[in-house]
Amino acid sequence: MKIVVIGGTGLIGSRVVKQLAARGHQAVAASPNTGVNTLTGEGLAAALEGAQVVVDVANSPSFEDRVVLDFFETSGRNLLAAEAAAGVRHHVALSVVGTERLQGSGYFRAKLAQEQLIQAGAIPYTIVRATQFLDFLGGIAQSATEGQTVRLSPALVQPIAADDVATAVADAALGAARNGTLEIAGPERVALATLVQRYLRAIGDTRTVVADAKAPYFGVQLDERSLTPDDGARLGTIGFEAWLAAR
Repeated sequence: MKIVVIGGTGLIGSRVVKQLAARGHQAVAASPNTGVNTLTGEGLAAALEGAQVVVDVANSPSFEDRVVLDFFETSGRNLLAAEAAAGVRHHVALSVVGTERLQGSGYFRAKLAQEQLIQAGAIPYTIVRATQFLDFLGGIAQSATEGQTVRLSPALVQPIAADDVATAVADAALGAARNGTLEIAGPERVALATLVQRYLRAIGDTRTVVADAKAPYFGVQLDERSLTPDDGARLGTIGFEAWLAAR
């Protein structure tokens, strides 16, 4: 089966391509690096020719409110139109757990707009919502740093490893369209501030994490439900310690 992976050269996409190829499928990595641009439409028709499934794991190069909304809306419309013309039978998209609860953030407003485009379209779909990636702990720490202090919410998170995300997305691509959402998360639930402090200590970073319930997470104040999945989420197998050891 031919499966086109939009964003197929990135952190998650490259892993999805590798997994699908290992399972015997024709996995095509589509990104600006390979001549496929969903914003302009360049290379889309050729890339999707003969494809049965499209997986969209692309992300905006900027998180500025207007730019990120334009990215997901324009990219989504172009991609869905090209899929319809090519006869694609299943659209799989990667989104974020808690998107509807984080609408104070321009990024999450844009992700919700992307989801709504998919839901309103004619192509059968599966939306895979993932929790925060363990691979982004360094970026989360940096975004909340002032001097030698990292100020983060003590709200609970259930972060997931990129390899577990890729496995779930590949499984979704090979399964029947849900016309709904699948939530995926890591195996461990922990306070965000606590986890980032563990990460910094493990890599020898001397910054101190301060737990502050009012500290924003990319512009949004968190509560205990903001970033955690509902009951019934698919759980990965790679916990923090195993992920750290494999880095």
